[in-house]
Amino acid sequence: MADFIQLVKERRSASNFLPDHMITKEELNEIFELVKLGPSAFNLQHTNYLTVMDPVIKEKLKKAANGQYKVSSASAVILVLGDKNAFWQAPDIYEGLKMLGIVNKQEYDFMVNDTISLYESRGLDFQRDEAIRNASLSAMMFMMAAKEKGWDTCPMIGFDSESVKQNLNIDEQYEVVMMITIGKEKVESRKPRGYRKPVSEFVTYI
Repeated sequence: MADFIQLVKERRSASNFLPDHMITKEELNEIFELVKLGPSAFNLQHTNYLTVMDPVIKEKLKKAANGQYKVSSASAVILVLGDKNAFWQAPDIYEGLKMLGIVNKQEYDFMVNDTISLYESRGLDFQRDEAIRNASLSAMMFMMAAKEKGWDTCPMIGFDSESVKQNLNIDEQYEVVMMITIGKEKVESRKPRGYRKPVSEFVTYI
């Protein structure tokens, strides 16, 4: 438990990164192997990640992010995408349960139909909200896993999502939930941690 507490306390949103600090696909995949264990509604795993390492594309993203330097100095830029159509994957995702004998054919059919009908009946706004909710959960898991592996991150919403979609050819079924820069923090640029409300101000017991 002490290790987790230390991890939570040490994770910061890095405002600046050491340039020319490479991160490999292997290192990123180690992080994503942990990320995939995170929770998602109905196990639909709504989140997709676009990982940008190409300096030319990073410069385009920097422009879309109002010129923020950390986009170009980061080792990679991660686009967190929420799939608004994730519920259509229910048959494939639940198939494994049936093959392993965890559920029978009747239970499998019920799970698939129940999940799809829920998302269809609640409409497009719900599907978009679910994409954002679940991708946000996954993004937090990514940042914690990255810190555990010795990397620093910063979640970002200060960018033109339409420009990002055009530059990276992102289909309309995906919501660009946030951008995460990852690299080695330039610690001397770090500012003191911002004010945190006391628990009594944001927790209510009834």
